[in-house]
Amino acid sequence: MSTKRKKYAPNFKAKVALEALKEKQTLAELSKRFEVHPTMIGKWKQEFLERASSVFAKAVEEQELIDPEPLYAKIGRLELENDYLKKSLRKLG
Repeated sequence: MSTKRKKYAPNFKAKVALEALKEKQTLAELSKRFEVHPTMIGKWKQEFLERASSVFAKAVEEQELIDPEPLYAKIGRLELENDYLKKSLRKLG
């Protein structure tokens, strides 16, 4: 008689790995709580730590893709409009 392997959702794995990283409970306690073998929790924790840097690498790449020149130009236009409106309001009242 063969048993089927359980497949866990990535969200669940991340949740368990984060709980393991907090170290408020032992792996045995987490194992009982989430009904997952302690060895599996250890693997998920290790994998989470190994891949954590890639999350921040993507964020840096996204920041580098933004060209600041159009933003600075828009700020300049808005400042000119703001000054013009202030002067106009002074004249009116």
